Amino acid sequence: MNANTSRQSPAEGEESAQLFTRTARDLPTGRHQFHRERLMAQIHEARQEERQQERTTAGVPGRIRRLRLPRPAITLPVLAAALAGVVVAGVVRTGGDGVRDSGVATGPALTTTVGVATTKGLPQLLDQISLAAAEDDHPVVKPGQYIYIESKSADTFLKTVDDKTSLASHQLHTRQLWDSPDGTKGWLIDPAVNDSPEGETLSLPDELGNTPKAHLGAPSYDYLAKLTTDPDELLAKIYKETEGQGNTPDQQAFTTIGDLLSESYPPAELYSALFKAAAKIPGVVVVNDAVDAVGRHGVAVARLDETSGQREEWIFDTKTHVFLGERSVQVKRLSGTEALIKPGTVTYTSAILNRAIVDGIKQTPSQAG
Repeated sequence: MNANTSRQSPAEGEESAQLFTRTARDLPTGRHQFHRERLMAQIHEARQEERQQERTTAGVPGRIRRLRLPRPAITLPVLAAALAGVVVAGVVRTGGDGVRDSGVATGPALTTTVGVATTKGLPQLLDQISLAAAEDDHPVVKPGQYIYIESKSADTFLKTVDDKTSLASHQLHTRQLWDSPDGTKGWLIDPAVNDSPEGETLSLPDELGNTPKAHLGAPSYDYLAKLTTDPDELLAKIYKETEGQGNTPDQQAFTTIGDLLSESYPPAELYSALFKAAAKIPGVVVVNDAVDAVGRHGVAVARLDETSGQREEWIFDTKTHVFLGERSVQVKRLSGTEALIKPGTVTYTSAILNRAIVDGIKQTPSQAG
C-alpha cells in the first residue's frame, strides 16, 4: 500500500483510509497542548490555593488525557489529577434544573463485570501484539497530510445537583481528530469538549500565543519518529520524563504508553517497541475478557492503579491482536463520596473505529481519493 502520495486513486485512498482500522491502536495522539495551555491558564490561581489538596504532584503539565473531562466545571483536585495523566472519575456540578454540562447527553453509570487478572501468558501475549504491530502496513505520514482518528467514547462521573451527588455518565459519542505530522495543525470534533458540531482548532500557536514543543505527554508524529526503538532505553526515557507525575512511577509509565498507543500514530518500529517496553513495567497483567466501547470483546493488557483503585485496560482482538480500544474499570472500593464509584464501574471507555492518513484537515477517509 502507498498512502504517502498527496493525491491517490480512489482504490488507494480507500486502502489507506482503512489503515487505522487495521492497525487501530489508538492510540494515544495526540497533541492537546492547545487545550492544556488554555486550561492551565484558567486555573492557575485556583491551583495555588488548592495545591495541598491535590492527589498528584503539582506543576507537572501533561496533556489533558483524551480531552474527555466533563464540562463546564470540574473540582480542582480532579482536574489536577487529569492534567497529570491519572485516570479518575470527574465531578460535575450543575444547577437545580439539572441541565446537562456538555453537548453529550447524560445517562446512568456505566458498569461491567470485573474480569479476572493474571500474569499467566503475559510475555507471550505482548510478544504476539508486538509482532502483529511490526508486520502490519504502516505508511509514513508526509508533510501536508494529516493523521485522522475516529473513535467512540463514554465516561462515568460524579454529578452534584443542589448538593446531592450521584453517579452518571456521558453517553457514547463520536470523536474525530486530525493532526499534522509536526503537530502544529489540527482539528477536534468532540461534543464532550466543544458544543459546536463544527469542532475547534488545535492549531498552534494557541490562543495565548504559545507554541509548546512536542514531548511524551503531547507528542507529534515527527517527535515520535525520533524516539529510540530500544525497549529498555525507551522505558528509561518514559520514567525519566514523567518523574513526579501520576500516582506512582510504574502506573504513570503504563498510562504514558497507553496514551502513545491511543490518539497518535507511532512509526512502525516504535509502535512495536512500545509493547516490549510495557512488558517490563511491574504489575502489568492480562485480563482474558474485556469489552470496548462498541461491545467488541477482546483480551486486555492491564494495570491496577492502587491509589485510585482503577484498572486501565488496553483491549486487543484475540486473534489478530489489533488494538480495539481501552477502558478504565473501578476494581477497588473507595471511601467517602467516591464510594459511589463501586467496583465494576467503567469510568472511561473508548473504541477506535478508523485511523487513516488523509490529505486535508477535516477531510474524512470517505472523501479521500
